[in-house]
Amino acid sequence: MSAASVRKERLEFKSGGTACVGYLYCKSTEIPKPCVIMGAGFGGTQDTPSMVAVATAFAQAGFHAFTFDYRNLGESEGEIRQLVSVSGQQEDLLQAIRYIKKHPAVDETRLGLWGSSLGGGHVISVAAQTKDISAVIAQIPFNGFPKKSGRSLWQTLRLLYVIRKDWIRGKKGLSPLYIPAVGHEGELAVMTGGEAAKTIAGMQSKTWRNEVAPRGIWEMIKYKPSSTANQIEASVLICYGEYDKETQGPQTAELIKSLPKAEVKSYPVSHFEFYEPGIRERIISDQIDFLQRNFS
Repeated sequence: MSAASVRKERLEFKSGGTACVGYLYCKSTEIPKPCVIMGAGFGGTQDTPSMVAVATAFAQAGFHAFTFDYRNLGESEGEIRQLVSVSGQQEDLLQAIRYIKKHPAVDETRLGLWGSSLGGGHVISVAAQTKDISAVIAQIPFNGFPKKSGRSLWQTLRLLYVIRKDWIRGKKGLSPLYIPAVGHEGELAVMTGGEAAKTIAGMQSKTWRNEVAPRGIWEMIKYKPSSTANQIEASVLICYGEYDKETQGPQTAELIKSLPKAEVKSYPVSHFEFYEPGIRERIISDQIDFLQRNFS
């Protein structure tokens, strides 16, 4: 079935006094159907190719998919621009759930969450806070920064210096010292590696910007979704990469162990390969199978 059979409805909801923009992907709105609310990764926006591909595939499979931009990013409002706030994004995801469950085309008894990378951590944290969710897909989920980042000591200290400097600027009401979200090895960026150029090319969209306000990383340093994961009542699917250097094995294993009901799928790929055509189709197929079983 072609993507042309899927329609998109632009929607807006409020979160923390900020207008967030989302899109409901669906084939038909005649009968209420299960809906998957989707959260992007670190600095990600809903119009990047991978997000669009997953939402479209879910809609083609007979579900609705609701994507949205977190505050400060993409089409959503909010200042400071490109600021990633862990607590703010969790609130945005909770408000997205509360908003879309009231849509006449959505079956409010069958709601799911899908998140990738930092968004994968968010869906775990948010599912622990609400009873509205019956299925959770956490793809390459963030569960704390890895102890072995691949950076030299000098590069790590340099990044920490910029994070602290920008945090101080934030306290003074000054504009951010933006740095790239993704950069080449040795570059001052949040995530670095040899796949940077390919990753950046795969993220290109109308709204995505390869820059973030580093002050937001302070909040991420102490963010550990596994700390509340034991409160989740929904079924959870964890999809991880065996060669992932961004959300590494020990942190993922800790998350899996903390979940009451978890299915696990591993793939012989790195973090950013999850977003590549060809690889992601196999992963999406496994995720659709999980949703079909849990929404049946």
